[in-house]
Amino acid sequence: MNFDALFQNQLDTLKEEGNYRYFAELERKCGKFPHAANHQEDGEVRDVTVWCSNDYLGMGQNPLVIDAMCEAVQRTGTGAGGTRNISGTNHDHLLLERELADLHNKEAALLFTSGYVSNWAALSTLGSRLKDCIILSDSGNHASMIEGIRHSRAQKVIWEHNNVADLEEKLQALPANAPKIIAFESVYSMDGDIAPIREIVEVAEKYGAMTYLDEVHAVGLYGPRGGGVAEQEGLMDRITLLEGTLGKAYGVVGGFITGSAALCDFIRSFASGFIFTTALPPAVAAAARASIRHLKESDTERTQHRAQVAKLRAGLDRAGIPHLMNKSHIIPVMIKDPVKTKMLADYLMDEWGIYVQPINYPTVPKGTERLRFTPSPLHSDADIDHLVAALSSLWKQCAIAHAVA
Repeated sequence: MNFDALFQNQLDTLKEEGNYRYFAELERKCGKFPHAANHQEDGEVRDVTVWCSNDYLGMGQNPLVIDAMCEAVQRTGTGAGGTRNISGTNHDHLLLERELADLHNKEAALLFTSGYVSNWAALSTLGSRLKDCIILSDSGNHASMIEGIRHSRAQKVIWEHNNVADLEEKLQALPANAPKIIAFESVYSMDGDIAPIREIVEVAEKYGAMTYLDEVHAVGLYGPRGGGVAEQEGLMDRITLLEGTLGKAYGVVGGFITGSAALCDFIRSFASGFIFTTALPPAVAAAARASIRHLKESDTERTQHRAQVAKLRAGLDRAGIPHLMNKSHIIPVMIKDPVKTKMLADYLMDEWGIYVQPINYPTVPKGTERLRFTPSPLHSDADIDHLVAALSSLWKQCAIAHAVA
């Protein structure tokens, strides 16, 4: 059997649908963020401005974070030496877990190799190990949460996105004595909308359900110490399990959960995604800890971030370019066609030196393709003006107008 032909047939279909993903070859330059070097196929290298990074605060370029990683490499070497289960827990891992527990006012925390893995491992473990568990999942949840729930083989109930009345209606129909987990996010990464956390928590408490909150697009960015939207709203103590990432606003890599000591030890003891994978390098843990400690004390980055987000929104409004309104830092410009979305992204890159990755299926449902802009505090006013001018040029040429019609 010609397996390569089978592979190629599906790839060709993906390309015909406009959903094949082309990755720009970028080289981040220390101290230059959000600018990067774009390596092209013909060997040419040019400067581009990145508008779709999840390094939301530019902490991957922060000297404190860089110095902490370099110091740890010199002190411990480059790798962790294996799984924590076999090779032992490095001191830097424990220091970071204590930092995370303090950040979220919880008894304990547990590190994972990515935010995807922390969601997958935690939800699959909870759903499979709690007898007769029922997981109520917001319909807008991330793929990592969906995969974790699916892998758990627990009963799954999907409730309408951010619809607390629908959530309560579904809870009412479930057995009162069954363990129930309500899984949802604070900031949804594609539309940028924010969950009604207080109302969800109140419903959860009413029906004795556990709350599982994904704050990957909020930690570092919201709350007086960067604890996320739950901290901003004074609700951290009412969330059972809070999950986050070190790879976005904190500028490093890795995922984590926080909660009670018993909960974190339960996941540590039963989650295959923790037990059987090599731990994060100690230098990564040290850098993440430095980033968290800095953002606990400094509000400078968050203040400037909010200012640049507001400036971009205002610029788009003045130019008559519609974008999804939300209360977060994520600015989606809807195109609603995969081919046209890529065409616009290519034009921005080729003609204006602006890099924004087209967002299409399966990241978003078909028919909701978009350009997703994420301003950072390191995007200058000139960067914003340049982006608005580029989009205005496209709009006047009717490229976007035809796309969203």
